Amino acid sequence: MSMEKGSLSIHSENIFPIIKKWLYSDHDIFVRELISNASDAITKLKQLSMMNETKLEENPTFKIDVMLDEAAKTITISDNGLGMTDEEIKKYINQIAFSGAEDFLNQYKDKSDKEQIIGHFGLGFYSAFMVAEKVEIHTLSYKKDAKPVLWHCEGGTEFEMQEGTRQTRGTEIILRVGDDGKDFLNEFTLKETIQKYCSFMPYEIYLTVVGKALKEDEEGHVIIEEPKPLNTVLPLYAKAPSDCTDEEYKEFYRTTFKDFKEPLFWIHLNMDYPFNLKGILYFPKFNTEFDSLEGQIKLYNSQVFVADNIKEVIPEFLLLLKGVIDCPDLPLNVSRSFLQNDGFVRKISNYITKKVGDKLNGLFKTEREIFEGFWDDINPFIKFGGLKDEKFFESIQKIYLFKSIYDKYVTLDEYLENSEEKKIYYVTDRLLQSQYINLFKAHELNAVVLEHSIDTAFISHMEAKNEGVSFTRVDSDLTEHMKESDDSIDPEHIKTLQADLTGAFKSAVGLEKVTLKIENMKDASIASMMTLSEEARRMQDMMKMYGMGSMGGLDPNMFKPETTLLLNHKHPLVKYLMSHIGEYKETIEKEVPNTDAKASKDSDAAEVVEPATKTVTETHYHVDEMGQLIMEQLYDLALIAHSQLSPDAMTKFIKRSNTLLSRLL
Repeated sequence: MSMEKGSLSIHSENIFPIIKKWLYSDHDIFVRELISNASDAITKLKQLSMMNETKLEENPTFKIDVMLDEAAKTITISDNGLGMTDEEIKKYINQIAFSGAEDFLNQYKDKSDKEQIIGHFGLGFYSAFMVAEKVEIHTLSYKKDAKPVLWHCEGGTEFEMQEGTRQTRGTEIILRVGDDGKDFLNEFTLKETIQKYCSFMPYEIYLTVVGKALKEDEEGHVIIEEPKPLNTVLPLYAKAPSDCTDEEYKEFYRTTFKDFKEPLFWIHLNMDYPFNLKGILYFPKFNTEFDSLEGQIKLYNSQVFVADNIKEVIPEFLLLLKGVIDCPDLPLNVSRSFLQNDGFVRKISNYITKKVGDKLNGLFKTEREIFEGFWDDINPFIKFGGLKDEKFFESIQKIYLFKSIYDKYVTLDEYLENSEEKKIYYVTDRLLQSQYINLFKAHELNAVVLEHSIDTAFISHMEAKNEGVSFTRVDSDLTEHMKESDDSIDPEHIKTLQADLTGAFKSAVGLEKVTLKIENMKDASIASMMTLSEEARRMQDMMKMYGMGSMGGLDPNMFKPETTLLLNHKHPLVKYLMSHIGEYKETIEKEVPNTDAKASKDSDAAEVVEPATKTVTETHYHVDEMGQLIMEQLYDLALIAHSQLSPDAMTKFIKRSNTLLSRLL
């Protein structure tokens, strides 16, 4: 064929610069697009052979070669697929491919982030110009008597096409890389990009680096290394679950996610109807807080990587997991907002959610011991999922486990079976609430451990979904099991003592917002305890969790928990104060202005004027040194059992303890 020159039929001479501008951060997609084209060319040739449209050599080996020549600044991608004739280049490169690039640009360039096209599919062959100053195509069609063709273009509107020199069937694309693509002239970067997009391509992909130093053994002999493909042509998720071993699942996890900690367990997805979906979801070993969770769900379309963590397709809570999902039926050249509202995509999302729920239910019912072994690691994820997805919560609500203070795992129903009321007691810090835990154990009472930040929202959700059920922290109040009735104690006398001791504590310790209460506890060794209002404390916790403090215009102290100081009627220190309270109390009568004074007139009497002053009785408390020491000590003992003292308060506590001990000598 003779040399042919021409102009591409386009509406804008600046299409390539515009494409580079809008996809500046995604230049690497040229690798995916060009290798995908090569893969398609091989697949089409195989299909033609199966239809007897062409005859191939016996046992053909199909592959895709990528060659990097840093010195020449070229990247070459070649395949042994069906190739092209000159007429096909005119049709598919000069017309259709370019038209596709224009359509792609028009669809993409005016979109907001929410509207962006996922994966940027559709650019095809012309993605080469994102990194190349000049592109050459060397191709030879599978068709009989076809002649090789050479086509090249420098990224403008002009191209040249002439008879080429290629002697084997297939296509070779040479990219003469410019400054925009110089990063891809690095072997590591190019290799990493190929593996990012093409790890599961159906044909082996090989990378050759021109001029790379050969390895030698100790005697100086060149070591001949067998070329290794960069991809796996049959990924594990594409196999039937029954054909996969545990070790294969673990190796796939290590290779795909570069995580050498073993996953807890996995779910193999395999569905053909009503849509085609395959994949594997792994449950990694979670850390304690969500800000350290780094899940990764890789989305593929026909073994070609699309993107990570597409939340419009993958339920949000599942993004805490790691996995691979391949869905050939997933629409690609659409915006994120379209996916969000697409009924088909919702079916995919619901299916994935259901399979996760089925797996968890199956483990609970058939391998309860193993499920309990995983629980500490997976419970934040399962609770988060229940809060975010109502259907997911409904499917697994009966298998939520609670770890008790006895290190046993129970469901909500199992806990309530041994409870006289629908109340679940819980602890949030085993160390700080150890005194309360010991009390519960001493009275053979149960409580569950809820130490994760998500538990505040979770227990509120559980209360809303289970009528009559309430969660109460162990330090919110004393249970009746811990109190002891005593007929010899006069309730009215206790009320008077509480009022007097409240006044004395306010005077001695400066407690203005603490309610004091005397209880006759079974355990005489406990002198004092602190309890907090469950409702107010939980509201404060929620405000802190959602950042509704001063930054949000609300004062967290609006919901400061109501604190109650409990004094044990049986304890010697409390008995000392009760016996000496009369010594601390002083009653004073004084004259004060009578704000109620007014003149009144009776119909048959003279005007009566009330006095301008009146006598009132005031009670003052003057606590002696020993009383002061005991009150401060009781208050600090209650605080220590509830939370940590500040360094200054701890110093005072130690000094006071030494003083009290010295008084015993």
